Amino acid sequence: MAPVRILYIDDDEGIRRLVARGLTRKGYEVSLASSGSEGLALVACDNFDLVAVDHYMPGMDGLQTLEALRALPACPPVVYVTGSEESRIAVAALKSGADDYVVKSVGEDFFNLLASSFDQVLERAQLRHDRERAEADLRVSNARLEALLKEVNHRVANNLQMVMSFIALQSRALSDAGAREALQQTQQRIATIAHVNRRLYTSDDVEYVAIDEYLEGLAADLATTWSTGDAIRSVRAEAPRLKISTDKAVALGMIVNEWVSNACKYAYDGSTGEVRILLSIHEMTLELAVEDDGVGWPQGGAVRGTGLGTRLISALARPHHADIRYEKMHPERHAPGTRAVAKLPLARTDLAPMQACTNGA
Repeated sequence: MAPVRILYIDDDEGIRRLVARGLTRKGYEVSLASSGSEGLALVACDNFDLVAVDHYMPGMDGLQTLEALRALPACPPVVYVTGSEESRIAVAALKSGADDYVVKSVGEDFFNLLASSFDQVLERAQLRHDRERAEADLRVSNARLEALLKEVNHRVANNLQMVMSFIALQSRALSDAGAREALQQTQQRIATIAHVNRRLYTSDDVEYVAIDEYLEGLAADLATTWSTGDAIRSVRAEAPRLKISTDKAVALGMIVNEWVSNACKYAYDGSTGEVRILLSIHEMTLELAVEDDGVGWPQGGAVRGTGLGTRLISALARPHHADIRYEKMHPERHAPGTRAVAKLPLARTDLAPMQACTNGA
């Protein structure tokens, strides 16, 4: 291995010669400078593993030299050399960026202290370098993995779009109205999941979904899907600015799709009406509500249609420990309308980190 290259800056010629002999015997390659300005010029044009700077020098003293060294683009580690009664100066040097300090004396003990300090400082510098390189490699690896994950989400979204197109073609070829409607509902369910994937590959965050933007986009799609020239469906979403985990977002989207679709089909009996998607968070519990002002929950709570949507909601709610209930909008006034509510408990990992802290996780 090549010897460690040291630059020793001191205005005392005798000390310089003694240091050069003592450190050379210990295996170092030693260069000397008689002033701060000379030392700066050498560091600027050569590569040293370490620089040792004496404090008392005419013109530019050690602290000024240290400051100028630290301003260089690639400053090597610096060991500061002080007198035996100058702890105040040593502290000032450490605060200014010195890696260590050694008390100056004459004799073999001084050279041993210098060599021991150099070894420790160089070891710490190597550890810092290795850590920084490992962190840089990790950042590169993370960036590559995030890019790959975005590409996967992009491809999944494209594939889901292709499946939706196939289903649309198939539904148009069917003469049975019931079969056509079943395929259209399947298409909308796939579109709900595709919404999440589209947001994942167009966002810098692949773990969490901005639920307010997601629900607003889903509401617009559902309004377009269920509106006709004779019956306009207004679907409105209200949600806090919140980022939640992808699996929670998918579950919420699927539940919203089923409830809004049911309201659009059955609540208004073919007339124009509004459906509201309301999301709120209270003490780490998400509350999702879908409301309409239509004909109200059927007598006896009987499910209209095939009941597949209700079974899907139950299946989605179970792994998330969600509580599902259906109620009248204004029971005290005997007014029409239905309100479907889902309450989902949240874990700390279900919210983006800063939001988890804000919401008391």
